[in-house]
Amino acid sequence: MATTAALPSHPTPHRKLPPASAGASLRQLCKDGDLREALRQLAARSARGRAPPPTDHYGWVLDLVAARRAVSEGRQVHALAVATGALGDDDAGFLATKLLFMYGKCGRLPDARRLFDGMPARTVFSWNALIGACLSSGSTGEAVGVYRAMRASAGAAPDGCTLASVLKACGAEGDGRCGSEVHGLAVKSGLDRSTLVANALVGMYAKCGLLDPALRVFEWMRDGRDVASWNSAISGCVQNGMFLEALDLFRRMQSDGFSMNSYTTVGVLQVCAELAQLNHGRELHSALLKCGTEFNIQCNALLVMYARCGRVDSALRVFREIGDKDYISWNSMLSCYVQNGLYAEAIDFFGEMVQNGFNPDHACIVSLLSAVGHLGRLINGREVHAYAVKQRLDSDLQISNTLMDMYIKCYSVECSARVFDKMRIKDHVSWTTIIACYAQSSWYSEAIEKYRTAQKEGIKVDPMMMGSFLEACSGLKSISLLKQVHSYAIRNGLLDLVLKNRIIDIYGECGEVCYALNIFEMLGKKDIVTWTSMVNCFAENGLLHEAVALFGKMLNAGIQPDSVALVGILGAIAGLSSLTKGKEIHGFLIRGKFPMEGAVVSSLVDMYSGCGSMNYALKVFDEAKCKDVILWTAMINATGMHGHGKQAIDIFKRMLETGVSPDHVSFLALLYACSHSKLVDEGKFYLDMMVSKYKLQPWQEHYACVVDLLGRSGQTEEAYKFIKSMPLEPKSVVWCALLGACRIHKNHELAMVATDKLLELEPDNPGNYVLVSNVFAEMGKWNNVKEVRTRMTEQGLRKDPACSWIEIGNTVHTFTARDHSHRDSQAIHLKLAEITEKLRKEGGYVEDTSFVLHDVSEEEKIDLLHRHSERLAISFGLISTASGTPLRIAKNLRVCGDCHEFTKLVSKLFEREIVVRDANRFHHFSGGSCSCGDFW
Repeated sequence: MATTAALPSHPTPHRKLPPASAGASLRQLCKDGDLREALRQLAARSARGRAPPPTDHYGWVLDLVAARRAVSEGRQVHALAVATGALGDDDAGFLATKLLFMYGKCGRLPDARRLFDGMPARTVFSWNALIGACLSSGSTGEAVGVYRAMRASAGAAPDGCTLASVLKACGAEGDGRCGSEVHGLAVKSGLDRSTLVANALVGMYAKCGLLDPALRVFEWMRDGRDVASWNSAISGCVQNGMFLEALDLFRRMQSDGFSMNSYTTVGVLQVCAELAQLNHGRELHSALLKCGTEFNIQCNALLVMYARCGRVDSALRVFREIGDKDYISWNSMLSCYVQNGLYAEAIDFFGEMVQNGFNPDHACIVSLLSAVGHLGRLINGREVHAYAVKQRLDSDLQISNTLMDMYIKCYSVECSARVFDKMRIKDHVSWTTIIACYAQSSWYSEAIEKYRTAQKEGIKVDPMMMGSFLEACSGLKSISLLKQVHSYAIRNGLLDLVLKNRIIDIYGECGEVCYALNIFEMLGKKDIVTWTSMVNCFAENGLLHEAVALFGKMLNAGIQPDSVALVGILGAIAGLSSLTKGKEIHGFLIRGKFPMEGAVVSSLVDMYSGCGSMNYALKVFDEAKCKDVILWTAMINATGMHGHGKQAIDIFKRMLETGVSPDHVSFLALLYACSHSKLVDEGKFYLDMMVSKYKLQPWQEHYACVVDLLGRSGQTEEAYKFIKSMPLEPKSVVWCALLGACRIHKNHELAMVATDKLLELEPDNPGNYVLVSNVFAEMGKWNNVKEVRTRMTEQGLRKDPACSWIEIGNTVHTFTARDHSHRDSQAIHLKLAEITEKLRKEGGYVEDTSFVLHDVSEEEKIDLLHRHSERLAISFGLISTASGTPLRIAKNLRVCGDCHEFTKLVSKLFEREIVVRDANRFHHFSGGSCSCGDFW
């Protein structure tokens, strides 16, 4: 198979030729690149009265003009050719073809088209030159049009160069159908045997995404292949994401004895980058060093490969060794830093780039904005934005989209929105970015409005945009909107596994467990995220047993949990107070060699403290090598929940000594600890520290903690004054804290104020009605109690029934008040009667019926007290465990005063340590006393 030859020389008209030495001199000037002197000599020889230069002299100068893309000088040559009549005498079309070629290389397609249209006769070389001009100008569609016009004319037939050029245009247009037609012509004319045409066929099919026919052509070539053939096939595989096949072709190329050139190297290095094949990349680097053929294009590809493989040091070494660094070199190194999360280093490197005389271009601005955004440097981001505006780069679509993303990362929603509004052209990325910006910044209504506008503008919704919109649904907790979006996604085939998993999450967040479970069960293919989403859905909605059971099914299905799944199940286990299961998960983490850091170690601390085991929680905390603010906060919260307020303060001080700055949640945990340990002065001090030293504006929950602290210590009037002094309007959580304190300390007048505020702010919260009803009951206002309960019924509100649970062995047993559903119910009630009798005789126990908030007889009140759920759990624990075994019980509501006294006596007379976690805190009962000091 022969390669198509270069354009043949054309005969020149018979004229008197100038001396050979003059022609040689002009030719040498063109070879030396001296365009100015070459033009002067050509003009001198074209002077009136002298014999005009031969056409090949014009050709030499025009070749140099084309190489320099010097269109002004090219027009001078064109004018000389017209003036001397050389163009008119160009019967063979050699000079006109040279001019066409020059205009094409200079990107002057209109000039080339005018010249071509004025040609009296067109040769195949003229047609090829015009097609080439179209390609050089990026007008690939017009190139195909010229080819069709050539076929329709009665003149020259296409040759190998024609077909190769047209196939290149088809590839750029993605027009596989036209490319196939050209392939058919090549077969008919026998030009498919040309290596040039065959290589162009491989490239065309690959660019059109038709890799199979591309590789069939390549395999058909066999012995006619050259290095370009291999490069076309390798490049085709890379373009279509077939990286392993590209690597296999490269190995075949080497075994067939072909030496790689710079194009081969770049293609294979791209494969190494995509597959993170660092060793193969290093082998190529070594081969390049041995043969000493490193060019900029190869060095830049090496730099990108090392960057993608995470080897910044190697990339920097390659960069430093590049002698003549171009923009691609600098931008590739800058991008390397950004890709590998070295944002500060990227900004420093940018400074070095500017010092070396390279002004930021489009690619540089994009990388720089990404670095600034990740660092949250808003001022620097605005400086880059101003530079982009000054250089008129801000109108570029990619830069505008990156600017929006940068402002989002810098928490400047308004700036991001302004960039969006000023964009004349917005693509799919622009709309998705602004919707995500609003959704992530809790501007949910604005996100929904932008989503609807995007649809009106004809923007096609894809899973990425749908995911951003779902964030808004999640924030609004709008079940009706979520169902609409879910239906739209189903109708339009947008539901990939990622979106289905997210929809399960959001149904769970909206409390619609059944919908979430339906989606989960309908999924044929479930990944670890699917299982984790459903486990978390159960856990977040209080279905803790179901969460643990589903986690077990996940393990049985052969799905290996990751750290996110384990963190989720640890939260459910903490809610169940299932120490046995918690230890099992801890063991799984150790066997799986999960790093004990971040969310994993914080969740372990939460789990052990939630299961009442502070010793294990402290051990996990102390063994953690890296303690972040989340872990410190978890430990502060754990000690506070167990009533160790002073210890919580000590841990907070240790945190400050290590240089970790507290956040809102840290102070909330600390104030909570102070509240449950009666540390009034300390609580006030730390609230002041939060505002004055750390400039953190307190949340409603912080104020509620202080109100609770003052109220529980008996200072209810002081708590009310504190509420009135708040710089923001108090919400229900604050009034609820005051009402709870007023109930304990019998401040009925102030309780009525809190009652009115609470029901006004949250009329749909059943817990508020229960609290208000209890206050009225303690005041003996039974008509008011009846009225409150009637309102609850009318609104369809129900209070959560009191329940307690205890773990025996590997099973969690749950009890409700007056429960007879347990299989050992008879034995439990008999044991409870025995316990009560012993407490009366030996402990002087007398029931305090003031804690029974029902308008019934005294006997009925005593009977109700005896059947409280925690007493049933204690009774079951005593008959199910060996003497001396500690009992760990959890309750979903606050322990009443009578049960508190009952449990103290049980711990003393039955010599058991009893740990009870109620809705507020932990109680450690031992020897007749409680860790709360009767303050809870």
